[in-house]
Amino acid sequence: MASLRARQLQTAIWVGVGLALLVLLWLLAPILAPFAIAAVLAYICDPGVNWLVARRLPRAAAVLVVITLQGLGLALLLLILVPMVYKEGVQLVARLPDLVDMLNARVVPLLKDQFDITLQLDPGSVRQWVAENWSSAQDLLPGLLKKASTGGAAVIGFFANLLLIPMVMFYLLQEWPHILDGIRAIIPRPVVGRAVRILGDIDRVMSEFLRGQLSVMLLLAVFYSIGLWLAGLRFALPVGVVTGLLVFVPFVGFSVGLALALISALLQNAGWPPIIGVAVVYSLGQLIESFLLTPYIVGERIGLHPLAVIFALMAFGQLFGFVGVLVALPASAALLVGLRELRSAYFASHVYLGDGDEDQA
Repeated sequence: MASLRARQLQTAIWVGVGLALLVLLWLLAPILAPFAIAAVLAYICDPGVNWLVARRLPRAAAVLVVITLQGLGLALLLLILVPMVYKEGVQLVARLPDLVDMLNARVVPLLKDQFDITLQLDPGSVRQWVAENWSSAQDLLPGLLKKASTGGAAVIGFFANLLLIPMVMFYLLQEWPHILDGIRAIIPRPVVGRAVRILGDIDRVMSEFLRGQLSVMLLLAVFYSIGLWLAGLRFALPVGVVTGLLVFVPFVGFSVGLALALISALLQNAGWPPIIGVAVVYSLGQLIESFLLTPYIVGERIGLHPLAVIFALMAFGQLFGFVGVLVALPASAALLVGLRELRSAYFASHVYLGDGDEDQA
């Protein structure tokens, strides 16, 4: 009896320690963003590091190569997209009055005739707003650079976090095998086999989903950019890239990208062909994503339903902010594996199977 009480007390203490750690993580969430970003990127990059290590490159050198290539790719993407998005965004703002005039001339009469909806937009107010904010819109980038040059705690903190991410990534990737060994070492010995198997299942689910989804994002970014360019959309590259990158959040990327593409097509004032082209491209993109890319690259066997992903992103974002969004997918993968374990235990339990005597009765 004394030993049982001692074990119960010890279990309660460790449960309390676990809850205290969760509370501590919740309190430290505002400063954990660079560490969470670095951990996610390190997890994604670890197979590349292992591939280089397998070819007899020292692990430290392999980590440096992978981080450098990742940084160069991100910098190249920003150098291409940021000036283009800025320039075309300013042009979009300048043509907003033309869009209002076109809506009044084409869409408003259609709503009146077909649905008996009376609507009249005021282009004068839009022109006044553009006139008042036009200079600030054009001077947005110089203004931001001027504010950054004057300093400030927020700007310093942003750049400090930006520099901290690759540093944390280097140490995580360098010590990744030791981190895994340390996790295995602290698992209670009676359940070490089952725990390692569950952790392996979590890693498989998370890696297949995350790396597969990254491949889908890149392929869809290329598809939408080329498709919108063939459809005659003036802002094809930024709209296509934004659509492809946002498909990580189910339904959101498609909806936002379609809205941006339709607005761009309307602002071109080239009639129905660009609008029809946008509709065709996004319809084909949705079919390709749903029936080709996601099943074959991500894999339906993973079991992470899009609604579960949306709920996880919203729930963890509400609880932990930006850090919660970053850890939502790993946490949802862990919950998925845990639910599978509970399901298997339930089907093998006395509650589900019942007694043999009752079956005979």
